[in-house]
Amino acid sequence: MTDQTGPFLPWRARRDAETTSVLSLSALRLALCSPPRGWVMAAGGQLSLVPEVELDPDGTFKYILVRVQRGADDHRDIVRGTADAEFHNHIFEKVNPEMEKLGFVCKCLGGGKIELNSKDKKIRVFGLSTGYGKADHSATVEILKRTYTDYEISWSDDKK
Repeated sequence: MTDQTGPFLPWRARRDAETTSVLSLSALRLALCSPPRGWVMAAGGQLSLVPEVELDPDGTFKYILVRVQRGADDHRDIVRGTADAEFHNHIFEKVNPEMEKLGFVCKCLGGGKIELNSKDKKIRVFGLSTGYGKADHSATVEILKRTYTDYEISWSDDKK
């Protein structure tokens, strides 16, 4: 395809072509294969870009512990919780498609409840999910500690 300015090239290739007389293969590959700045692409699927914790700011609500994977050995465990979920699977049904869009595979490791009190800076992890089983609350607490550094965080096997 051509127009009055010459053959159609992606914007990066056109810019490079205007500044050099010969467009190198590596520059063309970069122009054709690189996403615009700020885009998260599955091919570069960086697990470090996935937030470890997303919780409601206050209250008692269901949570799940999810393993997000790219390949067999590359994974990250994340915590998601909200009072909007009537059942634990409602949380997973929201998280899973978001991660799939980024090229990751998700597995729910279990669930429970979180009692989060932002005024007193306390978090309690407890309970279980009927559908997914009990999450490893000690692992959940370790993840929460990295986000809520100034909170007192505890866990128990209590159901309530």
